[in-house]
Amino acid sequence: MTTFATAVARTLAGCGIDHAFGLVGGGNILATAALTRAGVHYTAARHEGGAMAMADAYFRATGRVAVCTTTHGPGLANTATALAEAAKNRSAVVLLCGDAPVAGPRAHDIDQSALAASLGVPVVRPTDPDTAVADTVRAVRTATADQCPVALFLPGDLTDRELSAVPVAPPQAHSEESAEADRTDEILTLLSAARRPLLLAGLGAWRSGAAKILTDLGDRLGALLATTVMANGMFAAHPAALGLCGGFASPPAAALMGEADLVLAFGTSLGDFTLHGGRILDPAARVVQITLEGARAPRADLAVRGDTAAVATRLLDAADAHGITRSPWRERAAASGALRRAADGWAALSHPDASGGGRIDPRTLTRELAPLLPAERTVVLDGGHFIGWPAMYWPVPDPAGLVFTGAAFQSIGLGLAGAVGAAVGRPDRTTVAAVGDGGALMGLPELETLVRSGRSALVVVYDDASYGFEEHMYVPRGADAATLRFGDTDFAAVARAFGAQAVTVRDTGDLAAVPEWTARGAEGTLLLDCKISRGVLAPFLSDLLGH
Repeated sequence: MTTFATAVARTLAGCGIDHAFGLVGGGNILATAALTRAGVHYTAARHEGGAMAMADAYFRATGRVAVCTTTHGPGLANTATALAEAAKNRSAVVLLCGDAPVAGPRAHDIDQSALAASLGVPVVRPTDPDTAVADTVRAVRTATADQCPVALFLPGDLTDRELSAVPVAPPQAHSEESAEADRTDEILTLLSAARRPLLLAGLGAWRSGAAKILTDLGDRLGALLATTVMANGMFAAHPAALGLCGGFASPPAAALMGEADLVLAFGTSLGDFTLHGGRILDPAARVVQITLEGARAPRADLAVRGDTAAVATRLLDAADAHGITRSPWRERAAASGALRRAADGWAALSHPDASGGGRIDPRTLTRELAPLLPAERTVVLDGGHFIGWPAMYWPVPDPAGLVFTGAAFQSIGLGLAGAVGAAVGRPDRTTVAAVGDGGALMGLPELETLVRSGRSALVVVYDDASYGFEEHMYVPRGADAATLRFGDTDFAAVARAFGAQAVTVRDTGDLAAVPEWTARGAEGTLLLDCKISRGVLAPFLSDLLGH
C-alpha cells in the first residue's frame, strides 16, 4: 500500500518537479525521504529561509517549479521573509511543510494557514489520505497557472497513513486566459499620433514568451526598446535597445527615454522603481499598460488586461492592416550617435576614482570586473545600496540571467541562498553573486551550502562595513551613524573556512584572482572580499535624494 507522504512525493515528481531545497525536521523528514525515492534531487539548506530563497531563485533562473520543504511551526516561520519575497515576485514554488494534526493542534503548533494567508500565499491542506494526489496536483497547478508560491501543508497524523485505494491523478484542467475585450483600436489611435514610441518590457513579458514578438513589433513601429530591471537582457544586443528603464539607466539612455511621446509597457506594474520616482518619462508622454495581473498603474493612460505575447501579435498584425506609419525616431537617434552612447552605457562614462586608504571605489571595482566575468552568467543580487553598481556595469544574457532577490519585499540577506538556487538550476552558467556585507552576514550559512553544492560561483562582497543605503539616506536627516556602522569583517577567512577560494580586494591588482580562477576552469566558489569606499553614492539613490 502507498502512504500519504509517498503519494504526495510521487505526485510532485509526476508533475515534473525535479528539485527540492529544504531543511528536515519531524514534520517533513519522511516526506523528504519519499521525494528523494521518487527521483527528486535534493539540496540541504542551513536555514529554512535560505531553502525558500533557493527554490524562488531556481524558478527565476529556470522557469521551472521547485519545492521548498520544511518542518512545521518554527520551520515555516523561518521562511517568512523569503516566502513573502516569492509571493510578491509571483514565483511559482511549492512549499511542502508539516502541519498540526487533523485531530487537533498540539501545544507547540501555530495557525500556519493564517500565517501563509497574511503573506498572500494560497494554502492546500489535505485532511484525507485519499485526496492526497488530487490536492497535490491542485497545489502545483495553482503555483503554475497563477505564478505564485503555494503552501502544501501535511498534517502530522496523516504522514504514515495508507491510502485505501491506488492513487490516480485527476485529468489536466484547461485554463483559459482571462482578458478584457480587444482594445487594439484604442492603442492604434495612440500609435497613429505618436512620433517617438518606446516599447518597455517587464518580467511578465518575458514569462509570456514575448521576447521575439515584441522585438518584431518594435522593429515594425520604429520604436526604441527598454526593459525593467527584472527583464534585464530581454533585448540584449539589439541595436535599438536602451537597456534598463529607471534609476539604473545611464544618462544617455535616460535622455532618450525622456523623449518618448508614447510608451507601450508590456508585462510590468510600472512601479516607482521602474519610473524612477516619476523622473524617467516625459509627463506629457502617453502610457499604455498591457499586463495579465496587477492593478492599473497610476501612470497608465490606458490599461489593457491580456497576455503580452497575444496583445503584441494583434498589434503587429493591425499595424500593417491599418497602415500605421513607421516612426523615424530610431534612425534619427542612430544618426546622431545617441543610440551608440546609450548602448555604451555606464562603462563609457568616466568617474573620479575614490579609491584609497585600503579601500576601492565600487565603480572602479565593478567596471574592472565586468570584462573578467564569464559571458554566460547568472547574476544574483541581494538588496542594499551596492545594487546600483552591478546593475550599471554588468549586462546579463537574458532575464533568466538576473535573479534580484529582495527587490519585491525590500529585504536583504537572501542573495547567498539565491545563488545556490540559481547555480543548481543553471549549471551551464557561472553564478555571479553580488552581496553587501550586511546581507552577507545575515545569510552567511548558505555560503557553506553554495560551496558544498560544488557549482561554479563567484561571490562579490561589497563591504563598506555599514548599512550603506540607510547611512546615505538617513544620517543626513539625523540618524545615529553608530547604529549603522561596524568594523570590517574578514569574509575571505570565513569563506576559506567553508572550503571556498577567497581573496581580499583593496585595489584593482587584487582582481587578478578572477582570471586565474577562470583559467583553472572556474570550478567551485571564489569569494572576493571587496573593501569598498564608503562615501560613493550610487546615482539611483543620489537622484532619489535630490542631490
